[in-house]
Amino acid sequence: MKIMGIVNVTPDSFSDGGMWDTPEKAVAHGRSLLCLGADVLDIGGESTRPGARSLDSATEWDRIAPVVTDLAREGCVSVDTYHARTAELAVRAGAKIVNDVTGGKGDPEMFAAVADLGCEYILQHGRGNARTMNSLSNYESGVAQTVLAELLRARDRAVAAGIDAQKIILDPGLGFAKLGDQDWELLRHTEMFVNTGHRVLIGQSRKRFLQAVCGAESSFPQRDTATAVISAFLSGMGVWAVRVHNVQASAQAVATAEKLGKTRETR
Repeated sequence: MKIMGIVNVTPDSFSDGGMWDTPEKAVAHGRSLLCLGADVLDIGGESTRPGARSLDSATEWDRIAPVVTDLAREGCVSVDTYHARTAELAVRAGAKIVNDVTGGKGDPEMFAAVADLGCEYILQHGRGNARTMNSLSNYESGVAQTVLAELLRARDRAVAAGIDAQKIILDPGLGFAKLGDQDWELLRHTEMFVNTGHRVLIGQSRKRFLQAVCGAESSFPQRDTATAVISAFLSGMGVWAVRVHNVQASAQAVATAEKLGKTRETR
């Protein structure tokens, strides 16, 4: 399983906003994550935390352009954006993956742009936007079943727009229009998403639902242990990658789980 390291070039991301908000800081952070075991760097210029303000594409690209360009020379880069124009510029600058948290709903031009680019595309489930998603977390038919059905409908629209199905990576979108136990329920049903035949990305890192095991007053770094345990759990379920802040903790947890699995196989 791959480890995707988060590089937030933002002043307001929920966990580390402002820590890497200059190109120099962000590039140095990305290099550090590669050394600690990241297989992919996910670079974003806009916070998608609940309540965050949206950015226009030009402002977003100004923030991340030098970071994408520099880090794409050193490793596999994903661009975290729902703007088609940002996606185009990032892929031309060397990014290999477009990570769209809106599943194509944030920009009507996104599917066509990705189809033309021919890049990998992470299609995430969500409802509403950063200001409305928490009010849209009602899943009367069960959260896992409903999320999967909505994701597959979005997948079908993406394929109809010309995106190669084999290049689509599904993300159930933990924390995006999901609250509390709903995120745990999605994790318990990870195999439903893996069984679609698509690669699956899970982004559990430091999210609010981890307060159930870390405590309501836990700081974001204090949630890294729970994040890493989930990474280890997912490594045995056929998940393609986890998206995390603390790369070292998850990389070590996954390596430990895989080592234990190999030990069982040799008995």
